[in-house]
Amino acid sequence: MYENIKFECRENIAYVTVNRPKAMNALNMDVLHELYDVFTKIEDDSDVRAVILTGEGRAFVAGADISQMNQLNAIEGRQMMTMGHKVMNLIESIEKPVIAAVNGFALGGGCELSMACDIRIASEKAKFGQPEVGLGIIPGFGGTQRLARLVGKGMAKYLIMTAEMIPAAEAFRIGLVEKVVPAEELMTEAEKLAKTIASKAPIAIATAKTAINNGYDMDMKSASRFEIETFTAAFGSDDKAEGMAAFLEKRQPEFKNR
Repeated sequence: MYENIKFECRENIAYVTVNRPKAMNALNMDVLHELYDVFTKIEDDSDVRAVILTGEGRAFVAGADISQMNQLNAIEGRQMMTMGHKVMNLIESIEKPVIAAVNGFALGGGCELSMACDIRIASEKAKFGQPEVGLGIIPGFGGTQRLARLVGKGMAKYLIMTAEMIPAAEAFRIGLVEKVVPAEELMTEAEKLAKTIASKAPIAIATAKTAINNGYDMDMKSASRFEIETFTAAFGSDDKAEGMAAFLEKRQPEFKNR
């Protein structure tokens, strides 16, 4: 179905793998369009409760495809960045939780792709960075915005302005990733996390993601009101009835797919 990504679903988990290992999984327009298409399908698939996004070979995604970008004028470059933002915003906003299993280099657009995910688990061999200023540009897939929100303005400026590449341990220290594991355990840990999340109430998971994402940039009073509204939506769901009944009956809940 796709030329540049692998896609499969098993046990309520969707697996998306960027598959251009000879190009270190660099993001070109074809990859961006395929990612947009697959995540649109995932959003509409009621059987999917969690997503794992990773890369084939030595890289997660080693950046945008410079050989393609070098041929673009400013207008065409803007079109590519606009498509990149569409992909990142879609991944960030879909109701399904998305886990980045960062297996290797996550540079430039790859770092930005990981930041669009909800949770990042990194191999000890992973490397992160935003090297764009060395190429005469700046991050263009949301990096100047998401990086600052994850690690703070000062650290974001440091990483972007120096183009420094950092190891997984440092990425964990500054809050760019949530967990670092041995390389051989990466997918096992990602699957364990995905299965844990998939076992919870789908409506509650989706509502929690929406509440966190939308409330993050609100003032506290507005965010509190938003939380009350999203809580109310979850409280009126079949998931709530099943979850509380299971708790009182001392059994495992049986949540239905959305």
